[in-house]
Amino acid sequence: MNYIVFIKQLLSFLVILNFSTNLLAGNDSDVVAIINSKTLTLGEFMKKYNEVRTQTLNPPSKEDFLEDLIRYYVGLQEAESKGLRNDPVIKEKMEQELYKGLLEKTLGPEVSSIKVNDEQMKAWYKNSPEIRTSHILIEFKPGSKPEEIEVAKKRAQEIYDKEVKNSKRPFEELVRLFSDDPLSKQTGGDIGWQNRLTLVPSYYEAALKMKQGEIKGLIETPYGFHIIKLTGRNTFENANKRQIRTAVFDEIRRQKFNKYFEQLKKNYKIKTNVKLLK
Repeated sequence: MNYIVFIKQLLSFLVILNFSTNLLAGNDSDVVAIINSKTLTLGEFMKKYNEVRTQTLNPPSKEDFLEDLIRYYVGLQEAESKGLRNDPVIKEKMEQELYKGLLEKTLGPEVSSIKVNDEQMKAWYKNSPEIRTSHILIEFKPGSKPEEIEVAKKRAQEIYDKEVKNSKRPFEELVRLFSDDPLSKQTGGDIGWQNRLTLVPSYYEAALKMKQGEIKGLIETPYGFHIIKLTGRNTFENANKRQIRTAVFDEIRRQKFNKYFEQLKKNYKIKTNVKLLK
């Protein structure tokens, strides 16, 4: 056989073999689907499919996932054709996603690297210990008028002055007689161990200053007027460590956010009129 002819045949065979291999293996640039102006390559498809497959227990088949992607791109193009990008509600949601994206890109790595140690947790707990209280609640409904709140306050003050202040009856008995809280009423007013994260600030701060066994009133919260009895103060060793760790983590994260935006705001002209808020 002529040597040149042999070489040509060999090259032709290799080209055919390579083409067949690509068909079987699939190149990243191969087109899986075309949806109007959107071209979906095999590489793009597999990247998205592998993300879904690692995040779900029962991932869809490739064929089903392809159908999902086709619907997604059809939906996007249909939304564009209807001008939804300029819809006020859609624009607001897109702006929210942009804001979230900024935080994830700029602060995400810093937040992910936060490590909370025992010293930080103990320092936080020193000013925010777990306390246990019981209470009598004289409630007023959310959105109550000033005169309705005043009626509730007057009733609460009368109960405190005449029935609670100098009473020798057990506090649990007074709770059953006067409290408007149906849940804690069943436990003698006890609301269990709570901390700064789980109690209304005015309630927590008032209870924090009390001695164990002391009864105090009136404490106003959005739920009504409370007469409080402090029944316990937990040690750090017995406290809910998960809640404490979460609180410290949130505080460090808040500090990072504050620092970032204080620096960022220097690049923008900002004017406020706080008087309008009063």
